[in-house]
Amino acid sequence: MRFLHISDLHIGKRVNEFSMIEDQKYILAQILDIAAKSQAQGVLIAGDIYDRQAPSAEAVQVFDWFLTKLADQQKKIFVVSGNHDSAERLSFGSQLMRERQVYLSRAYDGDPLRIRMEDAYGELWVHLLPFVRPATVRYALEKCTGESQELQTYQEAVACAVERMEPDRSVRNVLVAHQFVTGAGRCESEEVAVGGIDNVDAEVFDAFDYVALGHIHSPQWVGRESVRYCGTPLKYSFSESEQQKSVTLIELKEKGDLTISTIPLKPLHDMRRLRGTYMEVTSPSFTEDFSDYLQITLTDEEDIIDGFMKLRTFYPNLMRLTYDNSRTRRDQRVEAVKDMENKSELDLFEEFYELQNNQPMSPLQRDFVKKLIEDTIADREKGTP
Repeated sequence: MRFLHISDLHIGKRVNEFSMIEDQKYILAQILDIAAKSQAQGVLIAGDIYDRQAPSAEAVQVFDWFLTKLADQQKKIFVVSGNHDSAERLSFGSQLMRERQVYLSRAYDGDPLRIRMEDAYGELWVHLLPFVRPATVRYALEKCTGESQELQTYQEAVACAVERMEPDRSVRNVLVAHQFVTGAGRCESEEVAVGGIDNVDAEVFDAFDYVALGHIHSPQWVGRESVRYCGTPLKYSFSESEQQKSVTLIELKEKGDLTISTIPLKPLHDMRRLRGTYMEVTSPSFTEDFSDYLQITLTDEEDIIDGFMKLRTFYPNLMRLTYDNSRTRRDQRVEAVKDMENKSELDLFEEFYELQNNQPMSPLQRDFVKKLIEDTIADREKGTP
């Protein structure tokens, strides 16, 4: 069984006030071409279809066109909602769409949708888990099953939801989900939860042969190669400028035999960074390709008057202008000191712990360190050595 894995389309997104809709249409057309040529039987779309919960009419039309074209290719399509989506809006018409083999996850109700498939190697199940928060799982279980669960963390919530799926480990299982797995690298365009409270351990997904994840914009695997983020099909921040965007192709043969590969994507406009003095970046050697989205960093010691508008005459798609000189470096150092001064001892220790261990402290660890700090301060004030 062969699947394409995509996620985080963010249809309707604006980057630095530039609408990305034409870029998104262009890249989705490429994905349609890849879906046809790869002969994939299914397409896994792992959340954040739209950039906001109430998408524009144009964004909805683009996704409708994309789904229709995939369905015309006789692909089975599996879609879960992400944290940017409204699960209820996204699942509208899901019963009707099943007739075209388009499977849209419901808002989490304690019984996630799963779809049976079969090939020469036997049964294969695709499980759809929309983005969940602890409150989502608690509410669903209490309302639909009468169960009362004390779920406080994302780890507990996702573990509970996965455990209730009860996948048959003797056959192949694929999970489509949208969560942050501990250890995944983030970039600037992602929504970050304060303190890393949305972390989930990769071991939660051990029952699945392949986990098609969304939420992180950089392509990567976490824990094991088959727990994978495919990344966004487009660059949505300059922190992604060096990335090669792609779609992920998965082929599952017999149980335990899995092949993963990537197929590169070429955007309508790339996203690049340029750096130099004003005279350097306006010279012919710099301005050969001015169609890309750009961030320009000027190294002139004096700011260029109306520099942004002047550079726009050379680079119509200039998104951001910054300076790197003795003044800005001095300002950055002052801000860093101020930032540190505004943080408590506990805040600083938490940052150090997460930097060293690649995960935040647990509530129990935080309480222990908090008491240790308070006791140390109290002893110091008493003069206790």
